[in-house]
Amino acid sequence: MQLPFDGAISAFYEQTASEEIRRAIAEGDKKDILQPDFPYDRWMKKSDYEEALDALQLELVKLQADVKATGKRVVVVFEGRDAAGKGGAIKRFRENLNPRVARVVALPKPSDREAGEWYFQRYVRQLPTEGEIVLFDRSWYNRGVVEKVFGFCTDAQRAAFFRQLPEFEDMLVDEGIHFFKIWLNVGRAEQMRRFLARERDPLKQWKLSSIDVEGLNRWDAYSEAIRETFAASHRSRAPWTVIRSDDKYRARLAAIRTVLSRIDYAGKIAGVAAAPDPAIAGGPDIWND
Repeated sequence: MQLPFDGAISAFYEQTASEEIRRAIAEGDKKDILQPDFPYDRWMKKSDYEEALDALQLELVKLQADVKATGKRVVVVFEGRDAAGKGGAIKRFRENLNPRVARVVALPKPSDREAGEWYFQRYVRQLPTEGEIVLFDRSWYNRGVVEKVFGFCTDAQRAAFFRQLPEFEDMLVDEGIHFFKIWLNVGRAEQMRRFLARERDPLKQWKLSSIDVEGLNRWDAYSEAIRETFAASHRSRAPWTVIRSDDKYRARLAAIRTVLSRIDYAGKIAGVAAAPDPAIAGGPDIWND
């Protein structure tokens, strides 16, 4: 089977990855947690996950009905390292929702026209109207992390982004938009394992990009950019919820609970729409690079 990027991910694993990472992947069962300091040893049981997910998705349907009836506007930003589980979390969030109410935004590389606009402009065009939920699969935070790591913006552009960011997000909150920022964080060994699985699965190879491949050698640069971004953007009016996502099941539940627990809607069952597991979800202080 022809591997994408000429098998660059397998080559990195075999030739460059640390012995610790290779050993963890080789010895770990599929549902074993590879990150030593993760608060759980294994993924949660699938039956427990599915039961909890069903209950939470019912709450999401209630939220959708309330959003449509009241005209609420909701924005949820999903960010994180490559293979952290953003797409999977978004899929479970909206799989039972009406796409006319809950919309996913995953913008491609800016066009020539967009590159000449104010940086936030193309994201503003995607903000919700009344009665709408918008889920951003990556967002304006590209400038804080990916663009910095790969040199796609200048230091001056990034500094301007961080200066303008608080006021931009404050305007969203002042406008009455319910605004959530979720950062999914995956350990290095687990990220490598997920990349290898994608590389070998013809149905998932499309998920890989040259950025993923080149990013394997830039883990530390990503860490520094993430650290700087949290320092500049985690504020009481627009806080980050960081979710450790080595266990996809727990991470998906935590992402949904992050939103449901912090917004009022008709028919809400507080015991179901509870705050996320504090062992894996919190502020940037829970982030582990």
